[in-house]
Formats: sequence, structure tokens, C-alpha cells
Amino acid sequence: MSQPIRIAISGGGLAGASLLQALLKFSHLDVHIFESASAFKESGMAIGIARNALAALELIGPSATECLERAGAVPMKGVRFMLAQGENRGSLIDEVDGEVQGKRVTSIVHRAAFLQQLLAGVPEERMHVAKKLDGTKRKDDGSLILHFTDGTTHECDILIGADGIHSTVRKLILGKDDPAASPRNTGTWLVMTLQPFSKAQTSLGKGTVDLEDAREYSWIGDGSFILHNLLSDGQLVQFVIASYDKEAESTDRWNRSVSAEEIKRLYKDWPSHLSKAVDELLCDQHEHQGMYLWEHPPAHTYISGPICVMGDAAHATTPLGIIGQGSGGGMSIEDSLVLSTLLGCAKTPSEAITALKVYDQVRRPRTQRIVESSYGTGIIMRGKGKDIGLDLGKLRENLLPRWDFIINYDNEKHLKEAVEIMRSELKG
Repeated sequence: MSQPIRIAISGGGLAGASLLQALLKFSHLDVHIFESASAFKESGMAIGIARNALAALELIGPSATECLERAGAVPMKGVRFMLAQGENRGSLIDEVDGEVQGKRVTSIVHRAAFLQQLLAGVPEERMHVAKKLDGTKRKDDGSLILHFTDGTTHECDILIGADGIHSTVRKLILGKDDPAASPRNTGTWLVMTLQPFSKAQTSLGKGTVDLEDAREYSWIGDGSFILHNLLSDGQLVQFVIASYDKEAESTDRWNRSVSAEEIKRLYKDWPSHLSKAVDELLCDQHEHQGMYLWEHPPAHTYISGPICVMGDAAHATTPLGIIGQGSGGGMSIEDSLVLSTLLGCAKTPSEAITALKVYDQVRRPRTQRIVESSYGTGIIMRGKGKDIGLDLGKLRENLLPRWDFIINYDNEKHLKEAVEIMRSELKG
């Protein structure tokens, strides 16, 4: 009997956990996951799993979709884009209505709850915490020795970096001096809060916070933005504000202090129920810690021999549907589907390296297109789109169609093409 292919995943967030979940069904793959922190945990609040990612989860298998359900994901019946300022303030810009279309739109899930469910059935011996990757060494037989900062090592045939926007593996692949090896600050910042359903409904109104008619709302203003949606089986409402700080763009700043006075000033001319919600949900404390949004410049490759990156380590983009297209989680799930299937087709370490080559070939163009599109969409959603601004007609014409190539993607076709390329490469 041939030896199993040893796979190491560096990074225990949603990307690494979704890949691990997808790989566990292959008995000839010996998979271990390494997390640099002292426990497997997720930062941030909620993510949207849009139509394309929901389809990818189903293709991974029933256990993956069950994880989403057990995590308390709330399916949105629709997503509404609203105009908050300008001549037509309060108007509906556009809407994706799942019931009208007869198609799923997106499900909102708490990041930590989803991660917990993805890892719930993983054998403990495959999960390793407090293992920060320091470097790798290639052995004569082509395998890798992973060196961790605590002095321990681990041998594997394939290393997959799912280690997020600060990725060590990305730097190993590209080299530390490559301009694309490190992320860049977009200048956009956000403040997030999770509130009990009843409190958020009282502030925002029953018409916009309704579990029976759950919808995500994105409000576009002159330089600022608000998003709110439901999660945790409807027990919680996520409320997010975002704005832009030109002086911070391309700096190394990750956080900023945002005072209640600044928040009130940004949203004072917004529709009354929104300025009321901002005041009640955020301005009850003097100051908040805001987070800048970062993204990765396009990399010329996601692989180097037996090493690859996926998820945010490969293509970090603006998260949460905030000032962008919020497709980071969805791209990670798509990555997991394609990468796990290709590795599942491999029977030897050399064939596994071929799988990485095919993964890079099929995934890099799509994911980098999404990152580029998300940046441009973010400008529009700040009300600063060139020749668009807060013009209702131009927003209706230019905003919603930007999501078509993302959410209406045929993942089944995409996967079949990847497998066909893999088989062709192995025959050749």
C-alpha cells in the first residue's frame, strides 16, 4: 500500500478550517492544521456566504453545509442597497430579492460559530495550536520540514498557507522583497457592533430588522456607509459603519480611534432612523477602536513547488460586504472546493504538486478579478464613484451588476474544468 500524502495547513481560521473539512474525506491524505495562536479562534463578527459560496459548500459535501446551519446562519431573503444622502435620500437604489428570483442570495453567519462547527469533528491529533511557522527546509526527497518558532518541526509533502493577510507562507512563495508579498492599507476604516435583536430592532425599526423577512441593508452616503444584517438564528444584529481616511491609505496603520463626536458628525444628515440607530448603538460610549481595511496586491503566482496559499493569504480583499464586495469568505470556500478536489485526485506527492499548479492556474484569475472589482465597488459604495457619486440613476445602472460574475458563478463547471486540466497534466 502506498504511503499517504502528508499535507500541512498553516492557519486555523475559516480558510484553513474549510479546507481541512473538505480534505478529511480523502483517506489517502494525512492532513494536519497548525494555528499560531494558543487556540483556534476567529476575529471579526459576521461574514456573508453568498450564492456562489453556498453552491461550493454543497459540492464539498453535506457535512460542510451542516456546519453552516449549526452555526446559526440566517438566510437573507434579499439584499437592499439604499441611498442615504443627496437629492433622493431614502430611496431604494437596487435590490437582490431571492424570492422574486427563485434563487438564494446570501446567508449571514458569525465567524467564530462557523469556525467552531467546521472544526467540531476533526480528530484532536490533527489540530495543533501555538505553532507559528518560522520557515521551511526542503529535503533531498522533495518533502518539507516545517520549523516553528517554539523550536518544534513537522514533516510534510505539501504546505498550504491559509495564514491570512499577514501570511508567512505568501512571503516564502514570493520572497519578502516582492511588492505583492505584503498587504496594503486601503484607507477605509470601519467600526462594528453586535446588538441583541430587540435593541437593534427598536433603534432601526421593525421594517428593516425582521427575522421573518430577513434582509441585508447597505446604505450609501457621501463618503460614509452603513451595513446591517441578522445572524445567530436571528438573535443578533450586526451593525457596521465605515468611512475613508485618505491620510491612512498605504500607511502601516491597522487601527484608529473613532470618537462618538466624529461618528455623530459623519451621520448627522442621514435619514432620522439611521442617525438615531448610530447614536443609540454606537455613541453610548465615548470612543471606539476602528479597523482599517487592507488588501493584497495581485501576486504573479500562488504556488512554489510543494507550497501554495489560499484564502486571504492569496487574495485578501475588503471584508463583510463593507465598502467592497465582501467575497473573502466565499473565495476561501471556492478555493477549498477546488484545492481539495485536485489534491484528492493525486496519488503521490509529485501528483499533489501538479494539483497545486492546476489550482493556481484556475483560481488566480478569478480571485484577483474579484479583489480588483471589490476595490472599485468600494469607491462607488462610499458615494465617490467617478461620474456616479450619489446620482440615483447612475447608481442603479452601475452598482448591482458588479456582483453578477461573482454570485452567479458556475462552481460545478469550474470544478470540472480544473479536474480535466489535472487529468491532462498527469497524462502528459
